[in-house]
Amino acid sequence: MRKIVLLLALSTAIFSCKKESTNSPSSNTATDGKLGVPIKDIDGNTYQTVIIGSQQWMAENLKVTKYNDGKAIKNIEADEEWRYTDTAGWCYYDNKESNNAKHGKLYNWNVVNKEMNGNRNVCPVGWHVPSESDWGILGQKLGGVFNAGGKLKVKDTADWKSPSNGSNSSLFSAYPSGIRYYSGSFEGQGNVSLWWSSDEDIYNKMYAPALSIYYINNQFSVYNEFKYSGVSIRCIKD
Repeated sequence: MRKIVLLLALSTAIFSCKKESTNSPSSNTATDGKLGVPIKDIDGNTYQTVIIGSQQWMAENLKVTKYNDGKAIKNIEADEEWRYTDTAGWCYYDNKESNNAKHGKLYNWNVVNKEMNGNRNVCPVGWHVPSESDWGILGQKLGGVFNAGGKLKVKDTADWKSPSNGSNSSLFSAYPSGIRYYSGSFEGQGNVSLWWSSDEDIYNKMYAPALSIYYINNQFSVYNEFKYSGVSIRCIKD
């Protein structure tokens, strides 16, 4: 992955740091988010949602195998087929269905690209893949580039490699779901979460911004990820 920008790096001075809390919405300690009404995708998967400031997010990674108009998205397992494909595709991490419940699916950016997918939307009706600006608003609400990542991560080191230091005060409940590289190899489960944005890199059309958080610190940053990689998706309400 090629690091291009640290989201909000020039504006963290204006962000207020918030006290981190437990990942339970019923805790006596204040949280940065509150649970919303669950939603369903076209496959019938149900997702918890969370309201953080002015935004409402899915609190789980997307698991759907179809666009919301019913058109199927291809499950691509073989490395040689995944590599540099122009087909919209998804896979399980390590091609193991057992990863679906906690981590959802990994999608190449062709799934998001409306010029390629016929202007279809992979998110449930009334929801969309977040723009880079949507991610920026979330980061600002959660305290900026050096703090927001920790507030997104589930509070444990059973899934996140130590020293994760996640608080999940946002109730976003991010697991370290890893990535499938354009070559087809899988890496990073336990170490990293990445989620696509709906934007393309303005300088190199082979890349698209993806929000990235790591086990090693609480940073909230945007990397320009190769579009042929497999990355998680979180949807945001319109």
